[in-house]
Amino acid sequence: MPTRRLPPLRALEAFVRIVRLGSAKAAANELGLSPSALSRRVGALEDFTAKRLFARQHQAMKLTEDGQAFYDAVSPKLEELALAVESQMESSAVLRLHLGVPSLFGEQRLFPRLLELRALHPRLHIDIDTGAHLAERVGDTLDAAIILSRDPEPSFHSVRLDQNKVYAITSKALAADIGAEPDMAKLAKQTFLIHHDLPASFDAWKLAMGLAKFQPAAIDHFDSGQLILEAAAQGLGIAIMHGDHYLRAHDDRLARLFDVEVESPYSYWFICRPRDLESRPVRIFHDWVLKAGL
Repeated sequence: MPTRRLPPLRALEAFVRIVRLGSAKAAANELGLSPSALSRRVGALEDFTAKRLFARQHQAMKLTEDGQAFYDAVSPKLEELALAVESQMESSAVLRLHLGVPSLFGEQRLFPRLLELRALHPRLHIDIDTGAHLAERVGDTLDAAIILSRDPEPSFHSVRLDQNKVYAITSKALAADIGAEPDMAKLAKQTFLIHHDLPASFDAWKLAMGLAKFQPAAIDHFDSGQLILEAAAQGLGIAIMHGDHYLRAHDDRLARLFDVEVESPYSYWFICRPRDLESRPVRIFHDWVLKAGL
């Protein structure tokens, strides 16, 4: 049986990165390529397939119908190939990832999905660090981190994991006392609970509520998302937090104040040094995070 011709693997990698990251610029940065080098790889793949995979519009690259069909057919096979190669490597060799994670993100979003990752990559083991100043320690004591930030430092490779809303959260009893409509007099008597790393969340909430100059009776600061939620559930004040944390908590003691849409100034991001994407543990976790929609 004649050997089938295979497309250039580097060109396939470039194609898949552009699709998954949604940006040619991001794919070029991740692969350590110039824009022209990335374009040449995509062009080589288009020559091989005799199909136009992207429609190029100024700086943007949008999948054509042929490109989408090609991606849908090839992407799962590339995952199978990666798993097959990994299975043939030394089975006793542990892949170790030192990962920084905010504790509430770890509890609500990472840990419930880790068994999926373990099933795909049983040799990958993760040391979890929930300490302070995660971004500052990436490249030193941490291989990568998930951080809550406005915009990560441009020196990092970064991927935004969400775009969240800001909620005002408190106990059901306190919510009933405050009422369904904002009352300045009642709110001014309350204590607000704020994470000390996320002060702009309170400013965004006040602005959306039309209370830009509002000052509560007190503001208590926390360095733990879990403790803020617990303090709110105990009726100790009004927590200003991401709505995602409220929804994932499934805590019947909690209630949301006022049905007002407030865009958060902060997002969760995956970050690492660009060169560390060449590290197998970092690459595995990075690709899984993107695919899993964590």
